[in-house]
Amino acid sequence: MAESMQGLKRSHRCTEVTTANVGEQVTLMGWVQKNRNKGGIVFVDLRDRSGIIQIIFENGSIDEEGFEKAGRLRSEFVIAVTGIVEARSGAVNENMETGAIEVRANGLRILAEAETPPFPIEEDCKTKEELRLKYRYLDLRRPDLQRNLIMKSQVSTLTRQFMAKEGFLEIETPILNKSTPEGARDYLVPSRIHPGQFYALPQSPQIFKQLLMCSGYDRYIQIARCFRDEDLRADRQPEFTQIDMELSFVDVDDVIDVNERLLAYLFKEILDVEVTLPIQRMTWQEAMDRFGSDKPDLRFGMELKDVTETVKDCEFVVFKGAIENGGTVRGINAKGQGAMPRKKIDKLVAFAKDFGAKGLAYIAMQEDGTIKSSFAKFFSEEETQALIAAMDGQPGDLLLFAADKNKVVWDVLGNLRLELARQMELLNKDEYRFVWITEFPLLEWSEEEQRFTAMHHPFTMPMEEDLEFLESDPGRVRAKAYDIVLNGTEIGGGSVRIHQNDVQERMFTALGFTMEKAYDQFGFLLNAFKYGVPPHAGLAYGLDRLVMLMAKKDSIRDVIAFPKVKDASCLMSEAPNYVDEKQLEELGLKICVEDNE
Repeated sequence: MAESMQGLKRSHRCTEVTTANVGEQVTLMGWVQKNRNKGGIVFVDLRDRSGIIQIIFENGSIDEEGFEKAGRLRSEFVIAVTGIVEARSGAVNENMETGAIEVRANGLRILAEAETPPFPIEEDCKTKEELRLKYRYLDLRRPDLQRNLIMKSQVSTLTRQFMAKEGFLEIETPILNKSTPEGARDYLVPSRIHPGQFYALPQSPQIFKQLLMCSGYDRYIQIARCFRDEDLRADRQPEFTQIDMELSFVDVDDVIDVNERLLAYLFKEILDVEVTLPIQRMTWQEAMDRFGSDKPDLRFGMELKDVTETVKDCEFVVFKGAIENGGTVRGINAKGQGAMPRKKIDKLVAFAKDFGAKGLAYIAMQEDGTIKSSFAKFFSEEETQALIAAMDGQPGDLLLFAADKNKVVWDVLGNLRLELARQMELLNKDEYRFVWITEFPLLEWSEEEQRFTAMHHPFTMPMEEDLEFLESDPGRVRAKAYDIVLNGTEIGGGSVRIHQNDVQERMFTALGFTMEKAYDQFGFLLNAFKYGVPPHAGLAYGLDRLVMLMAKKDSIRDVIAFPKVKDASCLMSEAPNYVDEKQLEELGLKICVEDNE
């Protein structure tokens, strides 16, 4: 039978009790982790969000009724305990924060009874994620998940404090916006008052934060909720949180400076990790050439090598054909993997094909100096040795090659490099390697739309020295854009914005927009630009991604209280779901189900 608190007040959380409190009376409240009834004495592990402490119930210390109640406590009962803090009578438990003390109970109230949970509430629970997400309110009681969410709260709090000292103002931007379909799909919200019209949930506060710069607010920050109707991956959710900022009268270096100091502050305060400043910078071109990725993981080597010049005169049709079609031949050296079994190499070939490769050529160098090659018969001994030398190959190494257009080769070898690192256990989660990627291409060609699209968004400033090519050679133009990458994951990105009308008009033309279409979609921003707009720039972090890496987790679901699964549904609340017909009528909506037969 559940009891009320009847004026009891909690004096401490469980792990706030220390050896300094020995001899004191304390009142603790929380959940029963486990109960060990030894006859004349009952040991209970009490858990709250701070951790676990051991409670002792013994006849003589507590009345008979209290002792009887203690004997029937079960996992997840919610209890209030009063008692005296004592030094442990048995051996100190080094694995518990409170392992040197225990509380001898002299009072007990059962505040709520509990059914047996569908899985154990314990650290690193091995229960299937689907079941845990269905009972997420129980899953969230686990100490490791609680630590993750506490860390996320700390990141938000410390960010606000740091940015306030730097002169940033926290300003909210609207959630109900106008749809601007450039980029990912919008989530749409029908309007009851304006039948047939829709709001869109924000993919980011981009336009509004630029308007705040036009309004003279100088330095803006917001921990903003954002929404994108796109396919999910381990590091994506349909709704997520950004640390969003914009600054006036600045250039690239100013934005990078304040963000480097913010990152160093967060990592020192929360993880006691020193981030060496300045953080390394690398151009987009260098990142692609060396790592096959614009979010390179620098915790290990295995860099791409361009061997096009070395093999340009060979008779191997795969290499020859790629070079003749304007592509390249590049390779990676998996050190010490020369003895990899053929079956495992075949799996790597299949992996490469998933990223567009037609195949994967290799040279396996045995420790005894013998060589196994998938293309040996097309190469002379001299050509093989020249290729091995170009790859810095040594006995025991495995050399892997891709030949195609640059985009395909980068994608194949960039992903293969990461897959090999996983297999070779080169990814140390205790190491934090930051890098800024700069000078992105401003535009990228879309085969689907047969036009150039903005690599970031239509308001990104081209590098001044490339402006002359905006009409004649758009693909050559670099952007004043920058991403901050940590351990192979992009945690934030931003750019200097266009603040001159003539440059903005040229940008829209390069994107295939008429000015009429541009004004239709972004008119309120473009009109604001007529009234004196300062040079401005910004950046946004994916808060969930940042905390995921700080907490050494593999999925952002582990740092979000109530995440969605891959089909963007919530297993616990069963959202999305059908709504009442009356609600649809009020909104002037009718559901049409397509007949797929």
